[in-house]
Parts: sequence; structure tokens; C-alpha cells
Amino acid sequence: MGLRVTLVAAARSSSRLAERFDDDRPLDQVGWDDVRLAAPSLIPLGAAELRYCSPTARSRDTGRALGYAPLAQPALRDCDMGSWRGYTLAEVAAQDPAAVDAWLGDPWAAPHGGEPLLSFITRIGGWLETRPTADGAIVAVAEPAVVRAALVYALQAPPLTYWNVDVRPLSTVTLTGRPRHWSLCLEAGALHAI
Repeated sequence: MGLRVTLVAAARSSSRLAERFDDDRPLDQVGWDDVRLAAPSLIPLGAAELRYCSPTARSRDTGRALGYAPLAQPALRDCDMGSWRGYTLAEVAAQDPAAVDAWLGDPWAAPHGGEPLLSFITRIGGWLETRPTADGAIVAVAEPAVVRAALVYALQAPPLTYWNVDVRPLSTVTLTGRPRHWSLCLEAGALHAI
């Protein structure tokens, strides 16, 4: 059977256009309402032997609202955006479009002084690789960026594939296998879009 790691994208804490880099706001009212609507399909995932979450407020709120009682994992934190922290992508692009182009086009670039995309993907992959090797189930509520990074890592896709993965709040994806041997598992009802 192998290990099953189900990643649940945290509910929203702001509209997509208002999202700020490294934003650690709690869920907004729409996020709480979305959790309530998605709960019937997501609550059963809490039967996993191990339940984790990103250390962000919205990930912790989502996990608690679903009854997971998740353990915050520092390794599942969002990408460190350095000097861009607190700004929207539109604000940074208006201020320094060349830096944004470099960041989007080069996985080693870190014009913000934070974590390069490749380092972020590798860090999230390191978390996956250190999960128990025995059969079992894990659920982790994380920022959408963390879910994207985990998918790129697990599928051994080129790092810039990260930009082509859209992870919506409260969507889920399951990886099966064991460290260094992951497969993407798509099941009926496994992906949710809210």
C-alpha cells in the first residue's frame, strides 16, 4: 500500500488579488464559510494517523476548523519572500518589473533577498522525504504555494513547472508511495474547487 500524504490547501484569508507575500492573516469570513461548506468531504481526512499544518494562521485555523488538531510544521512554511514580504505581486511588479521577471524566469533567482524557488521546492521535498516509511496516512493543511512545491518535487518536474500549477483554497491532492518514490493519486472527489 505505501504511505498516503494528502495535502489540503488552506482556506483563504483575503481575495486572490489582495494576497500579500508572506501574509500571515487568519481566515476571513469567506474562508470560514468555505471551510463550513467543504467540511463534509474534508473532515474524513482527519482519520489520518498523522495530522500536520503550515505554521500560518490560516493553515492552523483551517486544520482546527476541520477537527484535525494538526501539529504545526516549520518546514511547511511558505516561501521566504524577503524584502517583498507584505506586498502584493502587483505592487512589486510596479516598483521593480525586472526583479519580478527574474524571479518568475529563474528558479535560482531571489531578487527579494529571501528564498529562491528551487530552495523552497527542495525544502518542501525534504519534509516529504522525512515522513515515516511505513504504510499509513498523513494529512497536512498548507499554503497553496507549499502544495504546489510538493507536487513539483514529488513528480520530479522542472522547477518552473511550479508556475503552471493552480492550487485553489481547500483543494486536496494525494501523493502515494514512499520517500524518493512518489506518485500523484487522483481519486473521485479528491480534488475540490471552491
